[in-house]
This record gives sequence, structure tokens and C-alpha cells, in this order.
Amino acid sequence: MESTTKERVKDFSRRDFIKVSAAAGAGVLFSGNILANTFSSLSSKKRYAVVGTGHRAELWQGAICKEYKETCEVVGLCDTNPGRGQRYQELAQKLTGKTPPFYEAKDFDKMIAETKPHTVIVTTMDSTHDYYICRAMELGCDVITEKPMTNTAERCQRIVDAQNKFGKTVTVTFNYRYSPPRTQVKDLLMSGTIGDILSVDFHWMLNTHHGADYFRRWHSQKKYSNGLLLHKSTHHFDLVNWWTSAIPVSVSAMGKKEFYTPETAKRLGLNSYHERCHTCPEKDKCAFELSLAKNKRLKELYLDQEHYDGYFRDQCVFRPEIDIEDTMNVIAKYDNNATLSYSLNAFNSWEGYYIVFNGTKGRLEHKIEEKVYVAGDGSEQGGSKEGGTTIRIYPLRGAAKDIKVWTGEGGHGGGDVLMLDDVFSLNKKVDKYLRAADQRAGAYSLLTGVAANISMMQGKEILIADLVKNIGRPEFTPMPKHTDPIDMPPK
Repeated sequence: MESTTKERVKDFSRRDFIKVSAAAGAGVLFSGNILANTFSSLSSKKRYAVVGTGHRAELWQGAICKEYKETCEVVGLCDTNPGRGQRYQELAQKLTGKTPPFYEAKDFDKMIAETKPHTVIVTTMDSTHDYYICRAMELGCDVITEKPMTNTAERCQRIVDAQNKFGKTVTVTFNYRYSPPRTQVKDLLMSGTIGDILSVDFHWMLNTHHGADYFRRWHSQKKYSNGLLLHKSTHHFDLVNWWTSAIPVSVSAMGKKEFYTPETAKRLGLNSYHERCHTCPEKDKCAFELSLAKNKRLKELYLDQEHYDGYFRDQCVFRPEIDIEDTMNVIAKYDNNATLSYSLNAFNSWEGYYIVFNGTKGRLEHKIEEKVYVAGDGSEQGGSKEGGTTIRIYPLRGAAKDIKVWTGEGGHGGGDVLMLDDVFSLNKKVDKYLRAADQRAGAYSLLTGVAANISMMQGKEILIADLVKNIGRPEFTPMPKHTDPIDMPPK
């Protein structure tokens, strides 16, 4: 058995980031007003700095350097790993002919002072989002952040307080809101097709390609991700908040880890768990192997950069130090009195979800069987060849009706291109669905997961209002009310 106790990921805690950046930033503190005056003398293009140069950064830098290069530019890159930073420098050079400077994490303040971005894009590990979001606002920048906005109540409070103090814009990028079928569900619920919503049943399945991938990366330890109820489910909880135009009030939850364990490895016929796929003596007979060497993108981003920080992108999914759950169940109550029953499982035969809205005039059922091409090996598992997306309306009485589903092209079901345009376009259109999200929506999406984690530990219902103060209510669309008259159904 290979040793699994050797720490391969440098533990850059929030305190560490504050310490190194504060040391580097001594003498470069300045106000938002000074930054604003400096901006006016620079290029007319919107200036962006990207902190975190893993695979998620490619979506943002690629868009800025291609579709929006006439009005936007990347002026700085920042990461703990200079090898990955160099790769993104090369990408920018290839697409724009310009090479943005790279700064190590300890020089974040220096990057802001020297490159003078209008906006900082945060794509680091979840556990460090709060530091960069808050520090960027303190230094006069707006922020765009990947979901989840952060992963604990304390860090969320810090972001809320900083935004209230500095007044900068925080955009949390929930691309699921923008995918055409999910927007269509919002449209149907807004229109009152099923009346006002009384309850929601929501079940999300991750398969053993994509789902397993969370158990081989930094996500597999709660000190970095706080589990899938934060990292993954924040998308899902945000959808419920946005679909229903409501915020969570209380949460109860249960969870366990039973599939991604050393015992499962043996049940699958392996001799044991190992440290990683790259050096695993049993990789030829393990269906969970991820070959970094065979995937050009992963090789360049991770395998070739390991000597900088010792981070293994292909850790064994059965190793015992994994401490996140693979099976989770959540019950939540909302401020419109609706209730949610939610589950997330990370070892299913197909990927996607099934959701039901029960209303005073009927029932809306929506299902998506996703065809997932994992950032790892491109493998596809489960799902229908046709995409498996359905929407069906069941009136309170009478025959059910299948709804023709809206479709789109591109990543994440067509949502990415719409979200990117909403973020970067200078000619923003009025959005009747209010899909753009700020720190308020970001907070309420993640606090359901935070409360669920606490509930699992304490075995009791957790009140959202006890976790973070002064959030403010997100901007939502009007929805059918509980006081609206209801037509009597036919006998």
C-alpha cells in the first residue's frame, strides 16, 4: 500500500493568504477614488485581472481575449503556481498578441497597484474566495467570482460586510440560470401555469466519471471545499431560490460517505487504495483511472506543473483521507412557506436531475439527462443520446401536457455564452428573468449548504438568519402569490 499521509496540497488557508498579501502589500494601499482617477487615464477597454489559473479560468480569459477583446482586456494573472500562470500568459499572447504579467499569490496587492484592473475575476479554491473578493473591493475593484461565492458562514459574513462598506459590485456567476431549459422553467412558473408553489422535490445525480472527479481533487477535503453541498449544490440551491423568488429560512440534513472508500476499492476487486492514478500499480484494471499524461490540457495545466506546488490532480478516489460526503439529503423551508426536499448522490449511472414543482393549479416536472464531458478524460457516461430534457405540466385535473423545450448551443447547455454576454457586453439587454446574481444571491445559495453541513454535525434544524447578518434580499421577479384566487378545478 502506498502512503496516503503525505500532504500533497499546500494548505493555503485564509490566514496564510492574508499574511503573505499583507506583507507584500505594505505601502501599496490606496483608496477606490485614487483608482478611479487612475482608470480614467488608461485605455478605454475594461481591465480585468484573473486570480486563480486552473481550468475554470479558461472560460473567462478565453472570452475576454476572443469574443470581447475589442472592449475588454486581461491585464494581470495571479496564482500560487507560476507554471499554470505561464500557460495562461501564452494563451493571451496567442489570442491577442499581448502577454499579461504574472504575479504570485503573495503579490496580489502588487498586481492591483501595477496593473490597475477595474475588475478582479476570482477562480481560486473555494476556501480562498473570501480573501480575494474582500481585498479586491478594499483596493477599489469590482469582483466577478466563480460559485460558490465562499464556503463558510464566517467568510460569507466577511464578504457581505466588505461589500456594504466599500460599495463595489460583486457578481456571482450562476451559469445554470442562463441555460434555455432552466430559463423556460422560470418563465412557466412566473406565468402562473401551476399557480403558487407549495413544495419542490429536487434530486441531482452525479455519475461515476464527473462525480468521481470531485473525489480526486482538492474538493475532496472539507478544509478546501466544505463538501459538495457547498461546491456543487450551491448551483442547485440558487436555482431553487431563483425559480421560486424565495430565500431559505431553515434547513435540516443528513449525509454520509459510503461509495468512495477503501472498502469499495476492495469490493471492486482492487488490492487497496493508492496515492494517485499516475503511479498506481493497479491503474490498468481500475475504471476510475484518470490519465493526466494522455490528456494534453490536463498534462499542461497540472502534471507538468506539479514540481511547483506538489498538487496531484489525479488522487485516488478511494483514499481514506477523503472527508466529504457522497450521499446527501436536505429539507429546507422558504420565506414564501414553500418546502424543498433535495438529494445529491455522486455515484450514479447517469448525470443530471429531476425536479418537481407542486403548485395550487398543478404540477411541473422537469428532467435533464446531461451528456457530461469531464475536464479529465472526456468520457461520457449515461444520459440519453437526444439529451433527455423534458418539461411536463400536470394540471390539477385533466390530461398532462408535454412542453417543447427551449434549446441553446455551447457549454453548459447553452448557458455559458448568454452569461458571458451578460457579464462582458457593453450593450446589456433588459432581462425579465433577472438572471444576473450579486453577493446577496451568492450568500443565500451557499448558506443552504452551510446550514446543511451544520445540521449533519449537530443533528438539528438550522436557522439561516442565525448564520449571517445584513445580507439584504436578492432582486427577484414577481411570482404568483399565496393570496391569489384559484379557479375551481373541474369535477
